[in-house]
Amino acid sequence: MAVGIALILLLLLIIFMLQNSTNVDVRFLGTDGQIPLGLAMFIAAVGGGAVVAVVAVGRITQLRLRLRRSRRDKVDRD
Repeated sequence: MAVGIALILLLLLIIFMLQNSTNVDVRFLGTDGQIPLGLAMFIAAVGGGAVVAVVAVGRITQLRLRLRRSRRDKVDRD
């Protein structure tokens, strides 16, 4: 079931990128160039997802450390 849904989403992404193939000017950190609009939006979405993933990993690590400390303190008190 998950593979079917992933294939449908991939197909929709391909259609989106094909329909938005007009070149746009892109400037980033002193570089500039032209790439298709669909690709530029896809790169931006992947970049945003990467930022969210990094923040999530940091928060999960923080919570795990807090849980270990809490368990260790409980064992020390008992």
